[in-house]
Amino acid sequence: MTTSSERSVWGTRLGFILASAGSAVGLGAIWKFPYMAGTNGGSAFILPYIVLTIAIGFIVLMIEMALGRASRGGAAHALRLFGGPFWGGVGKISVLTGFLILSFYQVIGGWCLNYLFDACIGQGLITDTAMLGSHFDNFVTDGPRAVFMQLAFLTLTAGVIVFGVEKGIERISKLLMPTLFILMLCLIVRGLTLPHAWDGVEFMFKFDPEAFNGSSLLNAMGFAFFSLSLGSGSMMNYGSYLSDKANLPTSVAWISFLAVLASILGGLMIMPAVFAFSLDPAAGPGLTFVTMPAVFAQLPFGQGFAILFYICLVVAALTSAISILEMSVQFLVDEYHVSRRNSIMLNTIALSVLGVVCALSFGALSGYKLAGKTFFDLLDFLTSNVGMPIGAMGIAIVGGYLVWPVMKKQLTLTSPMNDKVLVTTHFLIRFIVPCVIVVIAGAGLFS
Repeated sequence: MTTSSERSVWGTRLGFILASAGSAVGLGAIWKFPYMAGTNGGSAFILPYIVLTIAIGFIVLMIEMALGRASRGGAAHALRLFGGPFWGGVGKISVLTGFLILSFYQVIGGWCLNYLFDACIGQGLITDTAMLGSHFDNFVTDGPRAVFMQLAFLTLTAGVIVFGVEKGIERISKLLMPTLFILMLCLIVRGLTLPHAWDGVEFMFKFDPEAFNGSSLLNAMGFAFFSLSLGSGSMMNYGSYLSDKANLPTSVAWISFLAVLASILGGLMIMPAVFAFSLDPAAGPGLTFVTMPAVFAQLPFGQGFAILFYICLVVAALTSAISILEMSVQFLVDEYHVSRRNSIMLNTIALSVLGVVCALSFGALSGYKLAGKTFFDLLDFLTSNVGMPIGAMGIAIVGGYLVWPVMKKQLTLTSPMNDKVLVTTHFLIRFIVPCVIVVIAGAGLFS
């Protein structure tokens, strides 16, 4: 195994926070959050999501990164070191989960690149959502183009990883994350100036007790875990690069805050404009690729705003993909002593092949299904409902039961924590978090 002295470290605490926030933000904030809010009653989903992220997601992320820093290794090494061979196997499932997520995530990243390209040349800005739906369907079923865009996105991701942690991931995160937030704010300001835009804001935040139900709460629980990349191994790997001089709880608090902020901004970027043009906020996953182009088609200087919007999507997708690929690359380096260059090459080749199959799941391979699901849908289902819950459960059990003294030391390494806060954290990670994971996994598997 690589030793602590040999392992890469973040050059600055800010770089670590921005890179980790980039991993957490991803497409979830701009693509998934708005349509999840739209289909789950707005505030009935958003308010529980915020509470659960602060109360539960923050705790799990803190323990996950503490395991990474204490072990100076990724999920497989950390869980094996502190929990033994069985939990090391769980760590490998976590790494595999992240790898499989990137297999289909790169396809969505390719969609974002394609729409950015379309926006730059003025295509796809149509007011008829039915025509936009056909435009989207025609693209995803066009095998050569979908595969080209998927491979282009993966190449961008690998290009960052080649330069390493400090010169590659940290440097690009310091550039991309502030850029993302600035662009999002520009689009929000424009959207809020539209007539009836405030209806979208009220939809997101107006407290309506009657709108709350079990379904919205379950979805909020699931998204709280999804939005912080919990259980996929990438955050533990990022934690393994963190200096012992960094205050872990404060850093994780910033990451959680930025993840929630990005999701809220993503909603504010889309919902006011959707309501302003009387479009359907419950349009589902097509909200980003079908509904929003109709908005831009009706806006003055709509092409410019469309370009900004899809730049945001590409940036968000890229920062998250970088963290997953880095985890997969470092896994081969740590566990099998593969050189970093060869690990990047092997991972990129394997992901290219899986990504092509996922991209073709909407076209040439759409008729090939397992358990009624295309290859793309099957990987999405297995990673979300099996892999990530297993990884998160491993974090909760190893961190909460087997090595709590080690976790406590990590949390208080740079400054003391209030005893009541430590007791509450220990209680949550031992009892509440496993129950939440079981509920989320059960709801996903049997819904």
